[in-house]
Amino acid sequence: MLVAPHILWFKRDLRIKDNAALSEAAARGPVIPLYIFEPELWRQPDASGRQRAFISETLAELQRAFDALGQPLVIRTGDAVKVLETLRQSHGATALWSHEETGNGWTFARDKAVAAWARQQGVEWRELRQNGVMRRLKDRNGWAKAWDGFMATSQAHPPRILPPIKNTQPGGIPSASDLGIAPDACPERQPGGRREALATLDSFLAGRGRNYRRGMSSPVTGFEQCSRLSPYLAFGSISMRETAQAVWRRLGDLKGDPTPEAKALRASLVSYSGRLHWHCHFMQKLESEPRIEFENFHRAYDGVRPSEADHRHLAAWSKGETGFPFLDACMRALDATGWMNFRMRAMLMSFASYQLWLPWRETGLHLARQFTDYEPGIHWPQTQMQSGTTGINTVRVYNPVKQGYDQDPNGAFVRRWIPELAGVPDAFIQEPWKWDGASALLGGAYPERIVDHIASAKTAQSKIYGARRSGAFHAEADGIQEKHGSRKSGIAPIRQQQGSRKSSSNQMILNLPMVNGD
Repeated sequence: MLVAPHILWFKRDLRIKDNAALSEAAARGPVIPLYIFEPELWRQPDASGRQRAFISETLAELQRAFDALGQPLVIRTGDAVKVLETLRQSHGATALWSHEETGNGWTFARDKAVAAWARQQGVEWRELRQNGVMRRLKDRNGWAKAWDGFMATSQAHPPRILPPIKNTQPGGIPSASDLGIAPDACPERQPGGRREALATLDSFLAGRGRNYRRGMSSPVTGFEQCSRLSPYLAFGSISMRETAQAVWRRLGDLKGDPTPEAKALRASLVSYSGRLHWHCHFMQKLESEPRIEFENFHRAYDGVRPSEADHRHLAAWSKGETGFPFLDACMRALDATGWMNFRMRAMLMSFASYQLWLPWRETGLHLARQFTDYEPGIHWPQTQMQSGTTGINTVRVYNPVKQGYDQDPNGAFVRRWIPELAGVPDAFIQEPWKWDGASALLGGAYPERIVDHIASAKTAQSKIYGARRSGAFHAEADGIQEKHGSRKSGIAPIRQQQGSRKSSSNQMILNLPMVNGD
């Protein structure tokens, strides 16, 4: 008697190691491992060619892993419901397995359609947890402890062999043009695949992360000293549990080692372990409240910013042509590499939201496309946090000139990414408008400053603080804190704080970094 195969649907879990859905499905019979390229998903405004290229490289390695198991990975291009229905009809599949996904609004709606199809056709869809995010979470009480507990559980082991299923053509990886994706040159992008993920993790734990705590804030050092695991975690070529356990093992190995190098690495790994918590902490926000991808966290900010962007400002910011060297260098570096460290991500978003007063949805979409490691669950809560619309976080306005002096005092980073400024002396590289040779440069080879960054920031702050003066503001903010805030913060509800402007600027419920880029 033939046993109906189970369909294993890969999404953001592109690995066979520590893949609970694969292990559980394989324990119950034949498995059709499936990845679906969905053209409509790739037409969404947060999708980009660099992300497709990274995923394609990861899938190519996953194909080889399944070939070794005996059953090829099946790749299809089309609507998910139609692809799943075709496999159900051709192979009699009665069960669908996948991991839970905290994706964008489009994937959320697609999953609802798949769930409706599964109910209608009598297909049991089992979605398993793969990280610290909890579905249908009522509140944050005990969340951190639950994260620790899940990460400490045993990893799922892949099957030794998968029986091949007849009449199942593997299919191929579609090109960018097949999916209608525009060309997206990203010459210094990290390559995809599990092998690269493990090598990146190993080098970080072996010693590359020794100066992580000190080096992560600057793009000058961050490319080397940050973990650089974010794209591999975002698309699941390595699991969060694997990563956490590897960090813990390394901390154990270093315990008691008196050398300065070991002490420095241990301190950095303790810090990084905390960042892994924050990774899932932010994803939990979007999982619990999907609307925040599109709407202000706090309703008091509705209508405060314009609904449409000033296209001249948006274009200048997107291209790295604002006239602020350090900011522009960060944007150009991001365009070429697909990555930026956390502090500079925050600065890019802050400048767009405050000094340029652009709507966060439009600027957030641009950054989403630029990030190879785009993780919706982290990206959209952070976008709002850096735009001052959460109602529970401090209004933090980054000064791009000060950041330049702090992070790139000699201008090496600026000169690499903005060769137009090669002739500007070190003393003026962050503020070329103060140089006596500026008239021959600014407005020609390099643009004039698009705004007065100090005056525009003050105007923006005034508007943001103004929205906090309404009588209903604090009650709603307390509700947001109750639903999304860290239970480790120890900060009282906003209604218990003083109502002065000074205390308002200190309403910092979660003083968190831009964790996705660590």
